[in-house]
Amino acid sequence: MPSQTLTLPQSSNSKDSTTPPSPTDSEIIIPPPPSTQLLPEDETDGVTSGAVQPPGSTGEPLIRSITHDSDEDTDGTHFTEDQGEDLEQSLLSQEQAEEERLIRNGGSGIPIGPDGVPMPLLPPIAPEHAGRKCLVLDLDETLVHSSFKPIPQPDFIVPVEIESHWHHFHVLKRPGVDSFLKEMGQIYEIVVFTASLSKYADPVLDQLDISKVVAHRLFRESCFSHKGNYVKDLSQLGRPIADTIILDNSPASYIFHPTNAVPVSSWFNDPHDAELPDLVPFLADMTSVMDVRAILDTAR
Repeated sequence: MPSQTLTLPQSSNSKDSTTPPSPTDSEIIIPPPPSTQLLPEDETDGVTSGAVQPPGSTGEPLIRSITHDSDEDTDGTHFTEDQGEDLEQSLLSQEQAEEERLIRNGGSGIPIGPDGVPMPLLPPIAPEHAGRKCLVLDLDETLVHSSFKPIPQPDFIVPVEIESHWHHFHVLKRPGVDSFLKEMGQIYEIVVFTASLSKYADPVLDQLDISKVVAHRLFRESCFSHKGNYVKDLSQLGRPIADTIILDNSPASYIFHPTNAVPVSSWFNDPHDAELPDLVPFLADMTSVMDVRAILDTAR
């Protein structure tokens, strides 16, 4: 299919929307603006991805500061303000150089075990998924929204043990998520990759994946820690990068692979949101292209 015929659909969050606007060659997809605050700790308690990475995060450090003892240091050295600024600038330059290297190289690559054998995050592709592209889906604020506090009419409630106490996460499903997963599961190898802890995300997926289409689940420990953010390094999956697409509400998650990403807005509770259903035809068309990066790069 010619690349110019594929354009990312515009998000539709209003029930009054009838027909989407006609795409043009100059159409620009703008990622959602970064959030400046983390979700409240009493809502997430560090368990969900929103507790460790703000929805819409662009990859800037969550906390960036260098502290000095004003009077004396434990090792006998003393930093002046100018020296501290020079040190901070040097560290920032090193961070920038490392980030540019990772982006240029397309991630850090498949991890190598102590015996020298490559250890990709995913097992070999199953026979039923042979020939399919890989669709990587974020969980929190992309497919669902979870609250540590009770909310009206949750779709389901997940008990999670935190420090020997049981807490209940109230989960809302994004509109259209059931049919979206079912349809995508028929044409893609589906991977849910989240920065949440497995003790929360696993039971959520057990109830969310009613069609049993999620082939693999990856959690926080599989993320690449980069400047205080959890990056989903697609080069570590063990799948051809030209056949891999990621849907995520936080650009920081795919900072190493921006041309493999379909940005989606952060969803919390809007009942009229239609982004997932709107993406179905586009993603169906993407299964027939030779290299997803050629399409997603020109769609930006």
